[in-house]
Amino acid sequence: MTEHRDRIERFLRDSQLAEPTARVVPLTGDASDRRYFRILPAGRPTFVLALHTGPIDFASLPFANVAQLLQRIPLPVPAILGHSDEGGIIALEDLGDVTLQAHLGAASPSEHAALYRQAVALIDQLQRRGAEFQSSRYVPYRIAFDVEKLTWELEYFVRNFLEGYRGGALSATHRGALAAEWSAIVTELAAEPRVLCHRDYHSRNLMLHGGSLCIIDFQDARMGPDTYDLVSLLRDSYVDITDRELDELIAYFLALKKGTGVGEPHADSRPQEFRRRFDLMALQRNLKALGTFGYQTMARRNGVYIQYMPRTLRYARTNLEKYPRFARLRELLATYIEELR
Repeated sequence: MTEHRDRIERFLRDSQLAEPTARVVPLTGDASDRRYFRILPAGRPTFVLALHTGPIDFASLPFANVAQLLQRIPLPVPAILGHSDEGGIIALEDLGDVTLQAHLGAASPSEHAALYRQAVALIDQLQRRGAEFQSSRYVPYRIAFDVEKLTWELEYFVRNFLEGYRGGALSATHRGALAAEWSAIVTELAAEPRVLCHRDYHSRNLMLHGGSLCIIDFQDARMGPDTYDLVSLLRDSYVDITDRELDELIAYFLALKKGTGVGEPHADSRPQEFRRRFDLMALQRNLKALGTFGYQTMARRNGVYIQYMPRTLRYARTNLEKYPRFARLRELLATYIEELR
């Protein structure tokens, strides 16, 4: 905290958003290198500072670019109150501390259902309106979940979870066989019609503010399959979603999507085909999540993510068991991961 105090005081003095002596409260960060602090000015609304590791060029930051796009759509995202390139600081509207994940423990069944329907509706709005604003001026339309990106994520899982965290020593034969499995998965996913995706749309990146959901951590938005954000929300490593809830929310999404033309030729009412594509996307994303958890645990010495591994492995096993096409992949992974046996 001490090493950040001078930067914060200088920013507050220059921006005049609060007195330099305002109370500063550290907040829990995310998996990035950014640090977050709540500023409590005397007699004025609180706000949040995001501190980068060094100077920034705000105008070229994906965060600023995507924020502008999402505000145009419009989607509920925090207002940007100011910034300092030299100080590496962005001041944001304070959305409070209650994430969707945190709220679920206190929510009634009806509140729980309503919040998830709201979250699903926001995905539909992102995809539908995102198609209308497509332009090279916005970063997300210039990048996508292509073969290269999806393959890198699966190799990230191998490197950081299977080998790094679990200590698996892959034989050359197994490594080649996994590469063939990855190729089949990513080729299919990358070939799907693309829509605008948040990229990390889960219960820890949805804040409950004023009774409604607000979206954070959107700087990695890009184009991808229409199942991607829905998978992030409903196959979330941080919360349990019952099979009944899953079915109902997928059906709700398809009802919203029907007739919009988004994601053609898949934007129709064939729930079985959509569920197959959903499960394929879920398998890829859950394996990537395990890679992230392994990296945070081993390289960053951040053990908080260990508790989310069993749920994520359970999701992966469910889909590996469900589809005969994954029999060989499950056999390969189970050699090194006992939960998948």
